[in-house]
Amino acid sequence: MSETFAVEVENVSKSFGVVKALDGVTLRVRRGEIYGLLGPNGAGKTTLIRALVGLVEAHAGTVTVLGQRMPNVGVLHHVGYMTQQAALYPGLSVEENVRFFGAINGAAEGVKDALELVELYERRSSVVATLSGGMRQRCSLACALVHKPQLLLLDEPTVGVDPQLRVQFWEEFRRMAATGTTIIVSSHVMDEAERCQRLGLIQFGRLLAEGTPAEIRTMGGSQNLEEAFLALAGVKAS
Repeated sequence: MSETFAVEVENVSKSFGVVKALDGVTLRVRRGEIYGLLGPNGAGKTTLIRALVGLVEAHAGTVTVLGQRMPNVGVLHHVGYMTQQAALYPGLSVEENVRFFGAINGAAEGVKDALELVELYERRSSVVATLSGGMRQRCSLACALVHKPQLLLLDEPTVGVDPQLRVQFWEEFRRMAATGTTIIVSSHVMDEAERCQRLGLIQFGRLLAEGTPAEIRTMGGSQNLEEAFLALAGVKAS
């Protein structure tokens, strides 16, 4: 098992028919790092995350997670994955959903802590189908966190979440990273990107640039991260 990297992606390509979702992507994410995958919709971010958990298999290249080649079912007990669309059981209560996801990952405790973090403990008996979109996002995050994973994958985690709760989420993400959890965040929102320690800019399935937010701004020749991204992508800012 690599002591330095939680994730190693080597020259990975993946196509869906004629669409090349990933085109020779290579990147490494250090243990305890908050790494942001930044790019527009359709850039390949979600496909890359799905490859990390073995939901899609690369046509070329290798994916290694926590020292194990993927796909590998055994690794998934140590991975938390919050999908872009909340993957919940709508007929179950909030607590039942979180307890279920904890149980399948071998965690008998931690449900209360996870629900308190996302401010849903008072709504723990509510049926998921009755929740707002933002509350479902919060419940989905609790399901991804409940078993205290070594690697946390977050695909657009704060969509529909109010600004105050977003700040609380990021405080928790930083606390988790400080204790050794590796976090990969997929987003197209620049505010989220600024909160990451390192960024990988993806466009058309290719990694355009990689570095800290400050390094990306320098590469793109702008103190504005969005303008820097557009410059690196070869797009003129309007």
